Amino acid sequence: MVLGSDLRRGKATRGRGPGAAGRGTAFAAALVLIFAPVLAACSDGNGGGSASAPPTPSVEKTTSAPATAPADPAAAKQEISRNWQTFFDPKTSLSQKQKVLENGERMAPVLKAFSGDKRGGQVQAKVQKIEFTSPAGATVTYTLTLNGATALPNASGTSVEQNGTWKVSVNTLCALVQLSGDASHSPAPGC
Repeated sequence: MVLGSDLRRGKATRGRGPGAAGRGTAFAAALVLIFAPVLAACSDGNGGGSASAPPTPSVEKTTSAPATAPADPAAAKQEISRNWQTFFDPKTSLSQKQKVLENGERMAPVLKAFSGDKRGGQVQAKVQKIEFTSPAGATVTYTLTLNGATALPNASGTSVEQNGTWKVSVNTLCALVQLSGDASHSPAPGC
């Protein structure tokens, strides 16, 4: 059964109404199933993370773009959209996902657990809107789908430019892991 459908009445429910309340609960349950193995696989004895802050990207200032956008906003938006779709595509290899995730090597345990889970292979994202917050940062509005059905519409995440590439931020991945609701494990390394 697809989220938001009611086969008994022959009509779909979307948005508001009695069917919408169950959709949020169903999504939360799906995220628990998806991200619980991630947290279990990434649990370590020292609480995870690194003592050092992530590297700060350097950006040349130009007079052609405002201080709140990269030098070529259109190209940056295309790259952000492409990299988000790559990151959330079930067919993308682990090594390719690492390339489009901020601090990808450090986040490899989270990615490995996420990619190894059957349900994790059913999650995709479609970018809807990108707003730059700095020359190397952007807020991304996206829709998360599970097995083709909209599971999280109008979600908000961030993208950062790191080493010349626009990447899905660690904060976005960690927020999705937190949505799983599994508080029994320590945070994933890097989160």
